[in-house]
Amino acid sequence: MHKRPHGRNALVEVDPGHRTGTGRQGFRWMEPCDRALPEACQEGSGVMSDGWEDSARGWIAEQGEDGDFARASVLDRPMQAQVQAAAPRRVLDVGCGEGRFCRWMRGQGMEAVGLDPTVALLERARHLDPEGHYVQGRAEALGFDDGSFDLVVSYLTLIDIPDYAAAIKEMARVVRPGGTVLIANLQSYHTCGEDRPVWRDDGAAQVVLDRYLEERSDWAAWRAVRIVNWHRPLSAYMRAFLNAGLELTGFDEPAPYGGNETKQNRYRNAPFFHVMTWRRAGGGSGAAGG
Repeated sequence: MHKRPHGRNALVEVDPGHRTGTGRQGFRWMEPCDRALPEACQEGSGVMSDGWEDSARGWIAEQGEDGDFARASVLDRPMQAQVQAAAPRRVLDVGCGEGRFCRWMRGQGMEAVGLDPTVALLERARHLDPEGHYVQGRAEALGFDDGSFDLVVSYLTLIDIPDYAAAIKEMARVVRPGGTVLIANLQSYHTCGEDRPVWRDDGAAQVVLDRYLEERSDWAAWRAVRIVNWHRPLSAYMRAFLNAGLELTGFDEPAPYGGNETKQNRYRNAPFFHVMTWRRAGGGSGAAGG
C-alpha cells in the first residue's frame, strides 16, 4: 500500500462492516491512485469505475441475495421506503450491478431498468432475472429520452463514477418533471480517510481524515475485490444536484436496524451513509411514458 503524507487533522471511529481490507472488524482500506492511475480512473474518461470486471466474481460472492451489512442492515429499509413513497411506474437503477435492488423493485410491480457498465455484473443480473431489463451503459451518458422515468436510483454508485457532475445532470434529465432522484452515498468524511486504522483497546477503529476538500480517486481493496472509488466533499455533490436543477426534499443518516450488534454499535459512532431525495421541478403526479 502506498503511503501519503497528511496532517493528522482528525480522527473518526469507524466500522463500516461492508468491506474488509485489514481483516479487523470489516474495515475498508484505500490506497491512492497516484501516477500509476489507469486511464479508466481519470475524470471524464466515461468509465464508471476501474477494476470492476476483474472484481465482479468476488463482488457477487460477497453480496449474495441479501447484500452485505451496509445494505441488509442499514440502507435497504430506508431506500425501499423512499421508493414506495415515490410510487413510481418506471424506475432507472443507475449502477445496478448484479441487479439485487432491481429485482426487489420488480417484485413490487414496478417497471425497473438496470444500467451498469460492467458486463460480468450484467450477465449475473440477467441470469438471476431473465425477464428483467438490464442494459450496458455509462451514468455520464444515459441512453434514454428526457423524462423517461418517474424515479432514478443511485444506490452507492456515485463514488464509482469519474464524472459525477455529468452523471447527476443525466439523472436529472431522464427523470420526468415532478419525479424523484433517490441517492444513497458514502459520507464524505469516510471517503477522505487516510492510511490504515488505529485500533483502540476496546476494539474501535480510529481513522485519520485529511484533504477533505480535495477531490481524488483511491484504490479500495477487500477480500477478492479491488476497485477505484472517488472522494469528493459533500458540498461538491450538493452543488452538482443543485446545478442540475433539482430540489432537495429529504436527507437522512439512517441507523442500523439489524445484523451483528457489535457492528451496529460501532456504526452508530460515525454513520457511513446518507440517503437523499431530490425532486425535478415541474410536472404533476402523472407517470412517465413508456
